[in-house]
Amino acid sequence: MEEVPTLQTEPVSKIHLVGGEKGGVGKSMMSRVLAQYFIDHELPFVGFDTDRSHGSLLRFYADYASPVLVDRYEALDRIVETAVEQPGRRVLVDLAAQTQEPLVRWMDDSGVLDMADLSGLALNYWHVMDSGRDSVDLLARLLERFGQRVHYVLVKNELRGDDFGQLERSGQLERALGLGARVISLRRLHESVVQKIDARNASFWAARNVTAIDGPGLGMMERQRLKLWLAHAFAQVASVEP
Repeated sequence: MEEVPTLQTEPVSKIHLVGGEKGGVGKSMMSRVLAQYFIDHELPFVGFDTDRSHGSLLRFYADYASPVLVDRYEALDRIVETAVEQPGRRVLVDLAAQTQEPLVRWMDDSGVLDMADLSGLALNYWHVMDSGRDSVDLLARLLERFGQRVHYVLVKNELRGDDFGQLERSGQLERALGLGARVISLRRLHESVVQKIDARNASFWAARNVTAIDGPGLGMMERQRLKLWLAHAFAQVASVEP
């Protein structure tokens, strides 16, 4: 009897949805980390950016990304079609704030989860969280909506602090782990380093390697801090995305 591919079999391609719904929790930063990780590890990928105004992937990794409008099914279709038509290539989707509902409607109306099962696609949802209660409530809704049909990565972004006690006390962490979720941490990057990188619209590669004359203006020690931060971030990614 022919085996039907499921989420438990080796996927043909991986779709990485980076979300969190709440604005300002660091979704775009996580998307940039993943993009640079794929580049540095020579893992082919295609990026899609859902932010109409200041898309992070389009801004920092323009050679790898294109815009996608969440209110147009034909545009969202390209995400799955790209994964199916280019086996082995990762598809990275940076979800802007307030895009989860139209995304879910598209997934429901298009049977995306069923198609992923049959096509051998792995759907990975990177839920980026800060230490606030809103992120916990959004996680609860996410788990309720998708159950065990997607692979979850909970990203504890230390942007505003490293105390995630609300998550641990809520019961949602245990619930997510019971559904197979994995957890990583994204350390806080020093604000002046972030500002200088963003001011030059530089990729992490340029910020890490290019001198201050042509690059993002980082000093020697700032580049060193960035290298250490990226090394930790990459190790976290590698623990969940081999």
